[in-house]
Amino acid sequence: MDDDRDTTGDVVPVLNKGADRAALGYSRPESYEELRAVLSSGTVRLPKKLRQVAIHLWQHPTAVALGTVTSLAEQVGVQPSTLVRFAQTFGYSGFSDLQDIFKAYLRGGQGAGEVTAPAEGGAGSEAAGLVDGFVRSSTLSLSRVRDRLDLGQFEAIAATLAWAELIYIIGSKRAFTVSSYMSLALSKLGIRNIAVDNVGSAAFEHLRCATQADAVLAISFTPYNSITPELVASAAQRNVPIVSITDSAFSPLVPLSKAYVEVVEEDFAGFKSLAATLSVAMALVLRVEQIRGGDQSPSPGWEKVPAGG
Repeated sequence: MDDDRDTTGDVVPVLNKGADRAALGYSRPESYEELRAVLSSGTVRLPKKLRQVAIHLWQHPTAVALGTVTSLAEQVGVQPSTLVRFAQTFGYSGFSDLQDIFKAYLRGGQGAGEVTAPAEGGAGSEAAGLVDGFVRSSTLSLSRVRDRLDLGQFEAIAATLAWAELIYIIGSKRAFTVSSYMSLALSKLGIRNIAVDNVGSAAFEHLRCATQADAVLAISFTPYNSITPELVASAAQRNVPIVSITDSAFSPLVPLSKAYVEVVEEDFAGFKSLAATLSVAMALVLRVEQIRGGDQSPSPGWEKVPAGG
């Protein structure tokens, strides 16, 4: 085995090509779906750089199918050799071998077109290209929501929030827009909630008042380097129910959450919209209102969703 280090500095084992992956409970994934299952299973602990690769592959299968090892390495922010090492960790001979399962996934009609850069041209074309680019990225994000959304997890989140005495909503940086809008929408519906914004560095003190009768809704996206995971962990230590909206199974919110939903926003010019996330968030607000108002009961079996997804 080779050694690498995770974000905490601990040495993490990285399997060589010929290692016995069956000992960890999996064999070489033969499809994109199998690879996702292995990555989300928790049987493989990846160091920081390989984790970056895993998140990118998880969120952008079409780009992986169509890109080169050099272009993908640049997008992920790693060396091309890291992509090769990631592939070999899971039993592939090299990155092109791993890439074949993404190409098969794309041929099966599961992928979608990529967002292209603004077209060059005459007066106004740059502005039009930027507008078109962001509209296309938002449209693409929205088109993929329904395929990726786990309705069982969605229902578990809605029921947890509906039956909470007080909802604490946590979201910072890009997620702050979503958390503040959800707080406003819930308030308009008469549902008691607090948007934890850490003004005055008082967020931890606010959460100290949360009890097991309340619930925390956390929202966080890659690179997961905000205060949100720390706040959620502090609430989880007191057994406050946690649910979350995030963008991959690698989110630090996942192991702390009773349920979570995954929403991936497409990138354009280095920025991501919030179109898909806001759509899911507002659907969640209305579902909470339905359950609280007695219009509908949670779908059968929602309570069986295990903690951490």
